Amino acid sequence: MIPKPMPPLRLILAAALVLAPLLPALWGLWRQGTSGPLVALLGGLAGVGGVIQLYFRDLRTVAAHAAQLAAGPTESVPSLPITASRPVRAAAAAAVRLHRVMNARTELALAQLEANESIIEALHDPLVLVGAERQVARANQAARALFGDRILDRDLAASLRNPAVLEAVDAVLKGGASRILEFSLPVPVERMFEVRVKPFQRRVPRPALGEDGMPAGTVPGRMVILTLHDITALRRSEQMRADFIANASHELRTPLSSLLGFIETLRGPAREDLEAHERFLSIMQDQASRMARLVNDLLSLSRIELDEHMPPAGTVDVLDRLDGVMAALELKAASRRIRLTLEAPDGLPAVVGDEDQLTQVFQNLVSNAIKYTRENTDVTVAVSLADGVAVGVSGPAGRGGRGMQMVAVAVRDQGEGIARTHLPRLTERFYRVDAARSRAMGGTGLGLAIVKHIVNRHRGRLTIESAVGVGSTFTVYLPAASEESGEGRAAEPARRQA
Repeated sequence: MIPKPMPPLRLILAAALVLAPLLPALWGLWRQGTSGPLVALLGGLAGVGGVIQLYFRDLRTVAAHAAQLAAGPTESVPSLPITASRPVRAAAAAAVRLHRVMNARTELALAQLEANESIIEALHDPLVLVGAERQVARANQAARALFGDRILDRDLAASLRNPAVLEAVDAVLKGGASRILEFSLPVPVERMFEVRVKPFQRRVPRPALGEDGMPAGTVPGRMVILTLHDITALRRSEQMRADFIANASHELRTPLSSLLGFIETLRGPAREDLEAHERFLSIMQDQASRMARLVNDLLSLSRIELDEHMPPAGTVDVLDRLDGVMAALELKAASRRIRLTLEAPDGLPAVVGDEDQLTQVFQNLVSNAIKYTRENTDVTVAVSLADGVAVGVSGPAGRGGRGMQMVAVAVRDQGEGIARTHLPRLTERFYRVDAARSRAMGGTGLGLAIVKHIVNRHRGRLTIESAVGVGSTFTVYLPAASEESGEGRAAEPARRQA
């Protein structure tokens, strides 16, 4: 703050205070009738007042120079008045050196702060800083991607509703030791996390500044750092190993027993029976093929489940994939006198997805429809556009207040249909409505489970509608890559038949 000029009365009083030790002697001389002491007193007052006034002028000059340094650009140095004394110029030079040193240190601190901020933002694991009353003070990019941007400046419970984690945060905020625990996020696809809850005692500057340009204060007290590590792949790998052993041992036992029995028969009583050889070898080939299909489906399902929490980033032309699938299954359909029909609008947009996995979805659904529809009927694949909100798929809002645009692929057959009691369990592993018929047709009981997990990975939805005696419709909803109708595939015929 720059000192103001001293008022005359205060200047006289200050000079009198300086001359106070001489007042008794001057008083004694004046009592003796000498007028010289009065003149000396007045002269002393004027001289001391002038010195004090010069001192305050120099002080105001130095203060004004320092204020200009603080307010101006870092590179510029304000000039001093021509009348500035040598002490003033020395003090101003010292202020300039101090200003430059402080600027250099400030720039270094800011550079280090920016580097730290960049490192925290680039961390692969989500990191959340929680303050008093469980308010979220900081969240890096990974945490905002996981919980949303609205996590900041809110109660942690608004974004992470896990009682065990919230209890651990409260305990550490109250002075407890660090904790490590596991929890799961169920949507959109279940993910497992290991969270480390650690105390953090540092004082965090507030972003707001006071009227003088200085920080308005600091936020003291104990804080908590949450570091989340995604262990979904690890836990699923462990679960898949256990499931594979359980499922393989159950499903492979029958064909293995059949193979062992036939081999024993061929090596024993039927050693010389060529007719039995042909019959048994044909059955053994069927059983071995069934085991091969089962192992392939189990391995495929395991790979899909391992990556289910990681959504794909590519784009896929749905009609192109359906064309390939229907061409590959054309002979299989013709053997049962079944007509394959594809219905689709013009200019259909691409979908966000993995090309190989979506091909597997379409192949499983169309193949199942061919197996279970009646002979000499139609299997229809209808492609259309749908609104995400209408079909129960959450996503970013689209135009006109609608939800995310979805591409719907519906596979309809004219089979016997499925009773409503079976529909909720159709996508379970090895669940079959008619186990004997399914095995006779070469089914493994894993096809719809594979479809469900692939659709989950694509953040889509699978619906099943069926009426006994009428047929079934399996519909897959997939997020469109773009809402612009012109960005889809070029105009296609509205209807194709194979």
